[in-house]
Amino acid sequence: MLSTLCFSRRLVVKKAMFVIDPAFEVGSAAVVEAPLSHIRLQLDLRWPWLILIPKQPALREIEDLSPADQAQLMREIVACGPAVRAVGQVLGLAVEKLNIGALGNLTPQLHVHMVGRRSGDAAWPGPVWGVGVAEPMTQDQISKAIRAAQGALAF
Repeated sequence: MLSTLCFSRRLVVKKAMFVIDPAFEVGSAAVVEAPLSHIRLQLDLRWPWLILIPKQPALREIEDLSPADQAQLMREIVACGPAVRAVGQVLGLAVEKLNIGALGNLTPQLHVHMVGRRSGDAAWPGPVWGVGVAEPMTQDQISKAIRAAQGALAF
């Protein structure tokens, strides 16, 4: 998406705007806006799972971020660890290990998955991608998970 900025009657500059890939809208819900990233809850009851999406247009790889934004993304990833654990706690899914990944094979917009794992979960010890069918969350579970994540984040 482009926005138009007019600096004079003759000069028009087109600037790309950040837009979330529609694929994220389908299976996740907004949690909070961090300084760099839009953070979402993945709506799959099998795992406590947050997604960080840097709010800049046309990003595909972490290397596309400036060095300062790379460092900010890492700070936000670390800050989301307790939030994933808090989501796990309200859903009754103890988190033993955090899995972090920036795959983007199906949805190329830069995003980072933070998945809370435990021995015996539906994919343990393998990756969560492509395993079974997502288990939907109730609206009550979604609300509790979002509140738990927000309470654990200091943005």
